[in-house]
Amino acid sequence: MVLLHVKRGDESQFLYETSTGIGIEQLAYELVTIYNGRLKVSRVCSEIEELAKHGTMLPPDMLGLTDEQIEELHLVDEWADKCIPSGGWRFNRDPVGRRNGRQPQPKMGDVLAKAVEDAKAMISKKLTNENKPLTQRIVQDALDLLRGAVTIVYPMQLPPHDPIRMEFSNTEDLSGTQASLEVIEPSKVQLWFAGKLMHADKRLGEIVGANEKTKIIVKLAKLNEGAPSREPVITEDAKRQMMLHAYRRQEELKKLEQDDDDQYLDSAWSDSRSLKRQVHGLEDVKFKFTK
Repeated sequence: MVLLHVKRGDESQFLYETSTGIGIEQLAYELVTIYNGRLKVSRVCSEIEELAKHGTMLPPDMLGLTDEQIEELHLVDEWADKCIPSGGWRFNRDPVGRRNGRQPQPKMGDVLAKAVEDAKAMISKKLTNENKPLTQRIVQDALDLLRGAVTIVYPMQLPPHDPIRMEFSNTEDLSGTQASLEVIEPSKVQLWFAGKLMHADKRLGEIVGANEKTKIIVKLAKLNEGAPSREPVITEDAKRQMMLHAYRRQEELKKLEQDDDDQYLDSAWSDSRSLKRQVHGLEDVKFKFTK
């Protein structure tokens, strides 16, 4: 299997195993599906962390309003009493006014926290350092894990306007958000290898060769985004080693400059009478004084 190290710009994303016979169009779709799936898992994890602290999302017409404004406009959160967490709740006001403040009890909060921790580990970028490839199945398993935890805490489901529920049902609206800039539409994805665009009408083997044990770096980019930066000739580890060697050499030169020029005179090899003493057998003569 060919091992792909997938990057977005200069940032590592995940490893992916495939074969040289796969078409670039199909490969691009598989890679961007995993990439977007990881982003979805990260978004859901972020929202679940807020859910565990401040309860469900307020209706759109109540977002960001103060209690006085809500009372003045006679607005009511109709979903607050329908979506009560298992085991009850305690009030914890949301400082940004997005959620209703009905925080789940600690035991249920731990269920959500544990699911978030495990899901993040399943799609972590650190897996690239451990040579563990990522698959669509793993990404889906992470989403299922998060969905199961939310169902345990909120068996009656979350309000339909809660972003977590919309993410699970694939009805999320990311327009106008930073997340929308990160997502890559499958129809607008491009793959780059060694500074060259991988054309959709080719197969992977036509570009990297027929060796199935090849490992290459592939970069994801959006259509018309331009060529991503090429990989540096020297790795970061090699660069650190070279800098360390240069520093040590510099310190050695400084030490030599600080030494006295005539320090060598204390050495045995610099004694001009050493040869004469050796000829007469007086090299290692020791004297013992007695009374």
